[in-house]
Amino acid sequence: EFTPGGNHMANTWQGEFPHQNLGTDGFTRTSPVTAFPPNGYGVYDMIGNVWEWTSDWYAGQSVGAHTCCGGADRGGHRHVDDREQSIDPRDPARVPRKVMKGGSHLCAPDYCQRYRPAARMAQPIDTSTCHLGFRCIVRDR
Repeated sequence: EFTPGGNHMANTWQGEFPHQNLGTDGFTRTSPVTAFPPNGYGVYDMIGNVWEWTSDWYAGQSVGAHTCCGGADRGGHRHVDDREQSIDPRDPARVPRKVMKGGSHLCAPDYCQRYRPAARMAQPIDTSTCHLGFRCIVRDR
């Protein structure tokens, strides 16, 4: 359920994208970590707020795989170890791509549902944007 009991569980877009963000979750841009409840593992912001870079290179063309939003998910769910394989052959700049997950505060039900845990997207490694980040973790020993 997207808003159980009327409570927002993640920072996403509310309203008509891209013209009207109602901010009913309390934020119209990024939110601070812990602004929403953690998941069952105690981890915050696994969806919404900002996309997160992963360490995985994005896979090349995968026939038959589709995203939630109607386009082809050219990576399917294959793991790629090779930086060169992540390059979109249609990209004249030949920039390698990493997998992004989690969606962002710009994901809206009427535009994009990539804030789902299973969603993934390719992003060139030279990208800089306000809705893309990375996660730092501390492991207890």
